[in-house]
Amino acid sequence: MATLFVYRMLIVFCLSLCLCCHHIHCSVTYDRKALLINGQRRILFSGSIHYPRSTPDMWEDLIQKAKDGGLDVIETYVFWNVHEPSPGNYNFEGRYDLVRFIKTIQKAGLYAHLRIGPYVCAEWNFGGFPVWLKYVPGISFRTDNEPFKRAMQGFTEKIVNLMKSENLFESQGGPIILSQIENEYGAQSKLLGAAGHNYMTWAAKMAVEMGTGVPWVMCKEEDAPDPVINSCNGFYCDAFTPNQPYKPTIWTEAWSGWFTEFGGPIHQRPVQDLAFAAARFIQKGGSFINYYMYHGGTNFGRSAGGPFITTSYDYDAPIDEYGLIRQPKYGHLKELHRAIKMCERALVSADPIVTSLGGFQQAHVYSSESGDCAAFLSNYDTKSAARVLFNNMHYNLPPWSISVLPDCRNVVFNTAKVGVQTSQMEMLPANAEMFSWESYFEDISSLDDSSTFTTQGLLEQINVTRDASDYLWYITSVDIGSSESFLHGGELPTLIVQSTGHALHIFINGQLSGSAFGTREARRFMYTGKVNLRAGRNKIALLSVAVGLPIREDDDSVNHFDFIAKLIMIFVIMKNVGGHYETWNTGILGPVALHGLDQGKWDLSWQKWTYQVGLRGEAMNLVSPNGISSVEWMQSSLAVQRQQPLMWHKAYFNAPEGDEPLALDMEGGNPSRISLVKRSVTSVCAEVAEYHPTIKNWHIESYGKPEEFHSPKVHLRCSPGHAISSIKFASFGTPLGTCGSYQQGPCHSPTSYDILEKKCVGKQRCAVTISNSNFGVDPCPNVLKRLSVEAICSPTTSTTMQPNWRG
Repeated sequence: MATLFVYRMLIVFCLSLCLCCHHIHCSVTYDRKALLINGQRRILFSGSIHYPRSTPDMWEDLIQKAKDGGLDVIETYVFWNVHEPSPGNYNFEGRYDLVRFIKTIQKAGLYAHLRIGPYVCAEWNFGGFPVWLKYVPGISFRTDNEPFKRAMQGFTEKIVNLMKSENLFESQGGPIILSQIENEYGAQSKLLGAAGHNYMTWAAKMAVEMGTGVPWVMCKEEDAPDPVINSCNGFYCDAFTPNQPYKPTIWTEAWSGWFTEFGGPIHQRPVQDLAFAAARFIQKGGSFINYYMYHGGTNFGRSAGGPFITTSYDYDAPIDEYGLIRQPKYGHLKELHRAIKMCERALVSADPIVTSLGGFQQAHVYSSESGDCAAFLSNYDTKSAARVLFNNMHYNLPPWSISVLPDCRNVVFNTAKVGVQTSQMEMLPANAEMFSWESYFEDISSLDDSSTFTTQGLLEQINVTRDASDYLWYITSVDIGSSESFLHGGELPTLIVQSTGHALHIFINGQLSGSAFGTREARRFMYTGKVNLRAGRNKIALLSVAVGLPIREDDDSVNHFDFIAKLIMIFVIMKNVGGHYETWNTGILGPVALHGLDQGKWDLSWQKWTYQVGLRGEAMNLVSPNGISSVEWMQSSLAVQRQQPLMWHKAYFNAPEGDEPLALDMEGGNPSRISLVKRSVTSVCAEVAEYHPTIKNWHIESYGKPEEFHSPKVHLRCSPGHAISSIKFASFGTPLGTCGSYQQGPCHSPTSYDILEKKCVGKQRCAVTISNSNFGVDPCPNVLKRLSVEAICSPTTSTTMQPNWRG
């Protein structure tokens, strides 16, 4: 009887435990194949969206678009400097409302990966560290240093406890399934030796002991100790393996493009190559991919790091800086995600059997005991297509491509065959009047004595500004005797200023005399210029400008890459050199000297200098509506005539109709030429072949049986509030060229334009079947044909818009 009672109680206990797990979500775990969520292995696609790089009003739309694009997870860094601007004072409001952002992810039904760092790099000012951290006594960043570890642990605990208090970890029923501690530390750890290793192991232990109930990861850290998972960052990660055979293979940063620097090119990564890299990672056993970035956004205010990182952090991401879908990158990846998800049961249940299909071709086959089968057919040749035999069937593989076969028979996706539309974006006039530009002169003739100090010699800029402003005035004076030769027809003296970065403006007696600046590759520069001095006392004012603080401990190197045939990326990986960036200098450290005087060289470096942090307009907060009203403004037309070098400008405008993102076109320089523009999809293109792989042709239940072939379709879609107004190009046959420059080829169906105009004009979106029957007759038998289309999108109203029609 007692035994029966114990047995019943055991059943009740087990049932209660199961119900508990069902309601509060058991902790996320992992094995060598994948992360396990509620006991199930998952293939997960993730995308980086950084909450401070967009506005809270944008978050819901961005996250929904990510979900619609096939993502399971949203990843974000946590930015220490915005949350703790001064020691012990925290800010989680507005764009920094981390809890609201995570809850928005949860509301959309997605998971979250919280990369606490707290060093983030991320092309963010000072790598995400608050500048006050630099002045903690005895501190040394990211090493076995007690002051740094105390501060780092304090902030990490603050974030973890905040997430716990809101029940946001998956173990509490929240969306966070992963957390990251530290960031890309491996190379620096090796340089520091024992101190680096000790710090890394301390950081891992500290994080794990916080008891979040979800795994921790360390990216680019091959020594990550158990149970922390080491993960990969890069353009390609198919060669990566975790440091233990029982850990899953995770790609925390699959670079969708690259950031932009002032004066540099705008980097783009073709989606064919990104899709190839992702499919190759999955076929090798990878189970988690995060696109860095999925939406890059904007470096608002003074958040851009670098130096010389632009305010745009677009990153050629699937969702662009303005929050609009970038096609074909978004749509092609969406199709990849659908294809991989169809393979998920086989992928998480087995290891691949790899066979050679040729010199550069392979098959990776996953077969489970339950009968699931998935295959990847790869062609690594960068130039030539290949025809391969697999499972007694022939498959055509374009160069540098992977085909996905969820049933080991039918191809539903090929990384090189893009079937979604390409959207052409333009910045168009917003037709909004900018009312009465007005200007305010930055007064450089006098200083605010209450905010200045004088000392001997030149000081490092950040030590003076404490990053309160990008601007620092260095001011001194020189007395010129009336007998100097240059005052009597001789050559003007030369001023030489050596700066450690990043930009410099020279004022002599209140007049702009010259400017100079460095670059991301060479922050240090020298200004050399003639100066018009007068007899008596002369005021020399040097305005030093910081263009973002250092962000990383490897030198200010950049990944340079180019694409061949829009497929192959050649790049130079970052140089991992350099030391602690908290010790790097900015500003004018000299020498500063006058040359060409009768006495020869006059070194000004060690005489008395007066310092003032920032501009007067900053102190008066002219960037806010309240600050604008605090000064007298003048009409810009009058201000421009006076040619003052430092001016503030303001104008008002009424918001234009429509919901397109707005921007300022600053190319005019003169404020009266600055205009408001809107970002719009002006045309859409698509190009799809007759036998383009499509999921509709995959039916696992009909494996081995004859089935009807479903012809692919061209899909065209304008933005909301716009419709297809005309067909610029249409050709079913063998058209040539690319979007924006299509031409008819030797084979062309004469009904192409009529069919597209009939089915698409006047509609926001349309679909056209690619088949001979749809275009009347076969224009060239026994030739593989394709349909290429370019359609013009124009604003419309709901009353004039025809219903969408598919055919």
